Amino acid sequence: MAHRFLKRLIGLATFIFCISTAIAASRDYKTIIIKAPFPMDSVQEFIYPKKDYLITRYGAKSGGEFNNTKAIDKAITACNKKGGGRVVVPSGAWLTGPIHLKSNVNLYLEEGAELIFTDNPSDYLPAVKTSWEGLECYNYSPLIYAFGCQNIAITGKGTLRPKMDLWETWFSRPPAHMNALKDLYTEASTDVPVEQRQMALGENHLRPHLIQFNRCKNVLLDGFKIRESPFWTIHMYMCDGGIARNLDVKAHGHNNDGIDLEMTRNFLVEDCTFDQGDDAVVIKAGRNQDAWRLQTPCENIVIRNCNVIKGHVLLGIGSEMSGGVRNVYMHDCQVTDSVYRVFYIKTNHRRGGFIENIYMENVQGEATQRVLEIDTDVLYQWKNLVPTYETRITKINGIYLNNIRVKSADSVYDLKGDERLPIANVEIKNVEVGKINKFYNNVFNVLNLKEENITYSKYR
Repeated sequence: MAHRFLKRLIGLATFIFCISTAIAASRDYKTIIIKAPFPMDSVQEFIYPKKDYLITRYGAKSGGEFNNTKAIDKAITACNKKGGGRVVVPSGAWLTGPIHLKSNVNLYLEEGAELIFTDNPSDYLPAVKTSWEGLECYNYSPLIYAFGCQNIAITGKGTLRPKMDLWETWFSRPPAHMNALKDLYTEASTDVPVEQRQMALGENHLRPHLIQFNRCKNVLLDGFKIRESPFWTIHMYMCDGGIARNLDVKAHGHNNDGIDLEMTRNFLVEDCTFDQGDDAVVIKAGRNQDAWRLQTPCENIVIRNCNVIKGHVLLGIGSEMSGGVRNVYMHDCQVTDSVYRVFYIKTNHRRGGFIENIYMENVQGEATQRVLEIDTDVLYQWKNLVPTYETRITKINGIYLNNIRVKSADSVYDLKGDERLPIANVEIKNVEVGKINKFYNNVFNVLNLKEENITYSKYR
């Protein structure tokens, strides 16, 4: 009898413990409900423990001369081991090498704080598992990097400012660099294990990302500034759940995309400003055989209330999109200077994959070459550098534009599908262009194109 009573008591205690644990866990997150024209999961914003770890307590020194890499790492490790919180960078200039975040850590940049990253490549070794334009490899560590982490953040009103003197000398693409790209492409195309794709060697000069979170969950980027970047500026790679908000990003070097979401899902980008030397907001999903191996689409992405000052593209899809891109919604954004394209979808016959259910509405801009362009033959330098190992045509289906206004454009829309698998179901509504400079439209291999209420004043 006593044994039976004890067993019931233990069962009841276990039940109460599980319930209380579940309630406590639910309190650790704030649920962000996002409206979209497709089923969209809510985004969970982690509520970090109210514990601060000042980097000065771990030996950090301001002034921009002392290298604080070890001190910052000690603060991050302590924060992680004690259950999480904020690693605080106070006002001042703080020189550092790579910063590797850990789970439950919020890197908090106080107003007036500047993290100044060295431009000595050896500081970013040993190489880490990363990627280069959709191909996985081991390369120099991104300046801020996380791999396989959960609940990580960079917040505050401070600034990330890398030194650029050395990286700028790597912007050109001499033969050694092109041969390295060729080697990486060949290794990925022939299923060489990623661990053997060592690219941080010799004069390969594959520049590191500024921020790359790789295979992470519940990401938050909020409030800080970025001033320049060696390569892609913010890269979310195979992440699940995240928010980028209130960012002020300016980077005008080579390949300086603003934010790249690659094989990532359930992500919100809002209230950000981008001023870029390349594309502003980019949705990607890996390249060719690598992406077919990983089988991870990029999906459920919402971008809203953002301002692009300058860039190549306001919203770009591809060209690395072999894992597939679906359910993307950009709305209520603007371009205050100029972009080459407002909305650009690009792929080629090596990519395969799919692009479907992509929506843009309520966008205003100044000058652009194309309001909408879809090009299925974009190969850049790869066209003659490497052969086609396998042909796979991209399925493009369901592209929707509504309520777009720009003051001038060379063309309203330029759609170039592949005759082997034409683009399907494109809807362009309520587009107003002040001046068309060259031609109205260009359409090849498109099925079910719907056009409604497109107006313009005159050709220049």
